[in-house]
Amino acid sequence: MTQTIAPRVRVLVLLLLAATGLLLAGAGPASAHAALTGSDPQQGTVVAKAPDQVSLTFSEKVAMSDGSLRVLDPKGKRVDEGKPANVSGTTYAVSLHSGLPDGTYTVTYQVVSEDSHPVAGAYTFSIGAPSRTSVSVSDQTAGGGAVGWLYGFGRYVSYAGFIVMVGGAAFVLACWQRGSGVRAVQRLVVSGWLALAAATLLLLLLRGSYTGSGTFGDVFDLSLLGQVLQTKTGAALVSRLLLLSAAALFIAVLFGAYDKREDEEKRDLTFGLAIGGTVVAAGLAASWAMAEHASTGLQTGIAMPVDVLHLLAVAAWLGGLCALLVALYRADTPIERSAVRRFSTLAFTSVVTLVATGVYQSWRQLGSWSAFTETTYGQLLLVKIGLVALLVGIAWISRRWTARLGDTAAAQAVIEESETEAPEAGDADETVVREKAHVSAGAAGADSGRAAQLARQQAAVDTARRKRQRDADPDRFGLRRSVLAEAGVAVVLLAVTTVLTQTEPGRTEEEAKAATSSSASSSSSSADTSSAVTLDIPFDTGGEDGKGIARVDLNPARVGANEMHVYVERPNGRAFDVPEVKVSFTLEAKNIGPLPVTPDRITTGHWTASGVQLPMAGDWKVAVTVRTSDIDQTTVSKNAQIG
Repeated sequence: MTQTIAPRVRVLVLLLLAATGLLLAGAGPASAHAALTGSDPQQGTVVAKAPDQVSLTFSEKVAMSDGSLRVLDPKGKRVDEGKPANVSGTTYAVSLHSGLPDGTYTVTYQVVSEDSHPVAGAYTFSIGAPSRTSVSVSDQTAGGGAVGWLYGFGRYVSYAGFIVMVGGAAFVLACWQRGSGVRAVQRLVVSGWLALAAATLLLLLLRGSYTGSGTFGDVFDLSLLGQVLQTKTGAALVSRLLLLSAAALFIAVLFGAYDKREDEEKRDLTFGLAIGGTVVAAGLAASWAMAEHASTGLQTGIAMPVDVLHLLAVAAWLGGLCALLVALYRADTPIERSAVRRFSTLAFTSVVTLVATGVYQSWRQLGSWSAFTETTYGQLLLVKIGLVALLVGIAWISRRWTARLGDTAAAQAVIEESETEAPEAGDADETVVREKAHVSAGAAGADSGRAAQLARQQAAVDTARRKRQRDADPDRFGLRRSVLAEAGVAVVLLAVTTVLTQTEPGRTEEEAKAATSSSASSSSSSADTSSAVTLDIPFDTGGEDGKGIARVDLNPARVGANEMHVYVERPNGRAFDVPEVKVSFTLEAKNIGPLPVTPDRITTGHWTASGVQLPMAGDWKVAVTVRTSDIDQTTVSKNAQIG
């Protein structure tokens, strides 16, 4: 029966890995954990005068470099100068060149939020009047592409390595001290250490490119690596590497000298390893807490210790589960029922801790019940809660199998009795091995090499007997299947958790939505009171080169004072340098007008006038007189709704 389940186990593992890959691939670029909540000038607005600077306000503090905040003119040329500066709180500004011409300008930003995630975006505003722009803002992303995918994969591997290493070591010390001499358990814990160390180095190399250009060429840029080392995330990764050297010493003692000590010495060593291991594990967990969600936002002094406790509980539960799975499937000797029961108690304590810390973290990151369903973070958190509930349900089944699990001695007696009374095919093979061993024993005195061969054969016989004993207990077989199912769910749970740590917290997302709605309402209100009217009026003065277009922008196109801009262009769209432009307004339905306006020349083809008074709402005729030479001029008109 054990042989028939092995292919199913492999298929299940492959499916779980595929699901993990899909979750990681579907995560895409890392979501912004600092949201843009305001800007000056605002997105989409038209300002009459060129601003001296552009300022952005975020939901939390961000880190900026020289090129983090850029302002581009319609042709894509930078018009900002100097390094972005923090002007107040979470508001950052960059100065602009003086005397900027009219047109549409693009503001792009790429910063790093306080919880270490890259944030990028872009928007436009206009000076004087909107214009065409060659700048594309559709590709303003951060943390995406192949580098972003590798960074996400490295985060997953680092979490998995930490859980396996810490949880496996805790399982040995607290539940199954005999496991310190089991090679399969040793390999599991060492593999966790190697995975965490390799992933940490990968994250350190990728960090600069991940938060910057996103290209592989920057991965081995030493100057960029130097900048990363000066950041909070870089310090956390280096601290993790240093703590891993202490963890290596802990693992060497646990799987080296520990199993060889006498009971009295082992008790003292167990206490020392437990204290030292807890300190190292807490330090490793703190390397995440000090650089991610817990390090920013509300109550950081409480959130960081809670996050450390949460990670340790996850490691004790899921890492111990992996060690139990290895003990059930790969260990030569059966694991005792008492060890499984001790792990059951440890797992229960870990789950209680997870629930307590998880409730606090959920409140801190969501802030409202609606965020569960209305934010990406909340939806992922619901998936995580469902997986944890499923895992607890399977663990309850495992606990039932544990209660039915027979003692090792009783199981061994049953096996030996069955071997004596009804030998099977496997027993026949063992008998052949024994006979060969006896033959070899007879010749051992003549050839010392045969003695070594005899020892190997005897060891193979003992191993075969222990494996058969391990697999024969039906209750133990049921426990193995339920623990395997737990491990499968844990793989997916870890993938969801990794994506969750890269997702914008629900509280921040709702604050950003509220700020955006407020900005949109303000813009809408401004649009209601500043709904500018634009009239394109073709003209032909009749002389040489007398054709063109007069564009009249009237803002806010309402009763009272208005600001007027007149643009005179040639048919090809280039500015037309004409000597004179006049405008008049007539409300024929009320016999008002014409009201003459003589605008001032600002630059080639651009004329403006402020305080243009329109006394009543209605359908006004806007007449434009254009003179292209001393004798060539014309008057053209178009109606506009005012008020």
